[in-house]
Amino acid sequence: TETEDVLTRPESYHVDRPIYSEESFQGQLHKRVKKPQTIGQKVSQHFRCSSKKAKSFLYRFIPILKWLPQYPVKEYLLGDIISGLSTGVMQLPQGLAYALLAAVPPVFGLYSSFYPVFLYAFFGTSRHISIGTFAVISLMVGGVAVRVAPDEMFSISEGNSTNFTELAEKYEARDAMRVKVAAVVTFLAGIIQFFLGLLHIGFVSIYLTEPLVRGFTTAAAVHVFVSQMKYLLGIKTSRFSGPFSIIYSVIAVFSNITGTNVAALIIGMTCIILLLIAKEVNGRFKSKLPAPIPMEIIVVIISTGVSAGMNLSQTYNVDVVGKIPTGLRPPVVPDFSLIPRIFGDALAIAIVGFSMAISMAKIFAAKHSYTVNGNQELIALGLCNFTGSFFQIFTVTCSMSRSLVQESTGGKTQIAGLLSSFVVLLVILAIGYLFEPLPQTVLAGIVMANLKGMFKQFKDIPHLWRTSKNELAIWIVAFVSSVLLGLEYGLLVSVGFAIFTVIYRTQRNSPKYRILGQIPNTDIYCDTEEYEEVKEIPGVKIFQANTSLYFANSELYVNALKKKTGIDPYTILTAMKKAQKKRENEEKSVPEQKKQAIIKLSSNIEMGVEHELINEDTDLEISKNGGCVSSNADGQDSTFEELETFVRPATETRSIILDFTPVNFIDSVGAKMLKSIIKGHKEVGIDVYISGCNRSVMEDLNRLQFFKESITRDLMFCTIHDAVLHCQIKTSLSACESSVGEASEASVGQVCPEK
Repeated sequence: TETEDVLTRPESYHVDRPIYSEESFQGQLHKRVKKPQTIGQKVSQHFRCSSKKAKSFLYRFIPILKWLPQYPVKEYLLGDIISGLSTGVMQLPQGLAYALLAAVPPVFGLYSSFYPVFLYAFFGTSRHISIGTFAVISLMVGGVAVRVAPDEMFSISEGNSTNFTELAEKYEARDAMRVKVAAVVTFLAGIIQFFLGLLHIGFVSIYLTEPLVRGFTTAAAVHVFVSQMKYLLGIKTSRFSGPFSIIYSVIAVFSNITGTNVAALIIGMTCIILLLIAKEVNGRFKSKLPAPIPMEIIVVIISTGVSAGMNLSQTYNVDVVGKIPTGLRPPVVPDFSLIPRIFGDALAIAIVGFSMAISMAKIFAAKHSYTVNGNQELIALGLCNFTGSFFQIFTVTCSMSRSLVQESTGGKTQIAGLLSSFVVLLVILAIGYLFEPLPQTVLAGIVMANLKGMFKQFKDIPHLWRTSKNELAIWIVAFVSSVLLGLEYGLLVSVGFAIFTVIYRTQRNSPKYRILGQIPNTDIYCDTEEYEEVKEIPGVKIFQANTSLYFANSELYVNALKKKTGIDPYTILTAMKKAQKKRENEEKSVPEQKKQAIIKLSSNIEMGVEHELINEDTDLEISKNGGCVSSNADGQDSTFEELETFVRPATETRSIILDFTPVNFIDSVGAKMLKSIIKGHKEVGIDVYISGCNRSVMEDLNRLQFFKESITRDLMFCTIHDAVLHCQIKTSLSACESSVGEASEASVGQVCPEK
């Protein structure tokens, strides 16, 4: 039926418009007039304050002011309370444990679990991440602290024979110095994060690709595991930092393994087994449990009670946490004299810390359909670290395990974070002293058990082997370099290698270069090698490269153009000049016999197509239509069709269209190369046009002063089809003029009415 025909008939459209070059197209449009502003007006406008602008800035800088007044108490409060208590209970043992990684006394782990968590609730944009101590960052801070304040600086060694009081004083002096180092690292990392946020440089995290971060954190897990072995075994060894420190640490542990404290090992292994079982149960029965089993705090409470009841410190010589002062410490100005010695480390810690936080924040934001602001996250982290450094915390970031608990237990907002910080505050103010008998091996067990998730990242290797060898190489380099060279140098090597792979892939996996043809009776152009229906336009070559034009690929672009079109204007021009010179010499002295000239078309896969002049002493004549003919020994002209090798593309192609639709930008080298292409082909009678330039590329060309002398905007066309129609009309007019010859203008008008 007619209705069925309409439904099954392909949709179509018809457009009737002029052929638009960029020049004519812009002439049809009227740009919006913008009043020019002086520098003073711009500055005044930027700093002009209105109530609306001030309110917007305040909401953006302190996000809690925006969402807290709209907080749905009945819907969110219960979930936030349960989540806050669960996360706070988890925060306590982790804070104590990660202080060992940061090489500072355990109480500073509690401080680091309070101040930043409280501040992030006001300035952060993520509703679910848990800010505080994190194993990787703690280890990086500890590496700096040990390097700047090693045991040797305080005459502390394994065989130290000084009396107990003197040795205790040395340990106290060492710990005080390491606390200073950790605080100034945190201060500088916070400053870096804060100003990166103000400068809107939140995008820096994209250079830490996922394979790099996962390889790096897996290496960090190995470092953390090795660093906790001495606490688990209850032996005394020095702590190493810098390149190959992990090797020195392993050697030191196994050299002293005969001195293992069996009681400490049993306690630590028992804790690890209980924690791993609890993690498995929590994961498997997550949907059925109202809240995860808080095994970490259970283990801490039980082991503290057992240690106190059995007096493990005295009876079995088990190392315990020791004195935990009650109450908050007064603020202290960081030791700025240490900044030159730790600047590079602080920069690495700041970037890694932000990368961890923003990656987790984006995961939860996508899951719960809201957005996070990377720049504000930098500002929030910077304020947490900067402000906290005056209270002698060590650098904090997002904790993966606690964030998962905070989200899975029903947390909806950072109210949960505030409640978790109050749980930590309660311990600091009132009951911190109760944890003094806690064995250090228990804290080591907590740290090791929490590495399970990071060690699972070894599964990335077979997955990346199947999907992406390049990403696998990044993962392995990040892992190996970070394990052997240490986290700071490993991160530097990893980022450098990741950038190298981008350059390598850019050069090796070169852009796709195509000659386009037309799908008959349409304005659609496709790759001639891909579809049988696609036909080239006679006399027109349409060249496309799916890349921008800049210094790194300009030579590749030129070579690909030569290869795909079969035209090397420089070689053709050289041959033409030699032919002209030969004719001039023949006018002076007529030779007995003319030598044959042959231009050879040679194809080189790497360098493109070149036209080689086989015999330099040639007599090459140029025909009226731009074709090339050679003279034989009998003085008769023979076309290139009669020769073994010849330059057919130069005689058939009248126009080349460069499709710039995929081009996003062009630099000065690319612009010079483009000028050279246009002028070079013009000299051998081939017109070059450009189609599909977007506005940003046109702005680049204007800024680079591309349109000068013979290069005008009339060479630029809005679409490929506009350029093709222009070439066809121009070729038709040229053919008409040639056929009329020297006829009058009236005759030309009769033969070529289009003119």
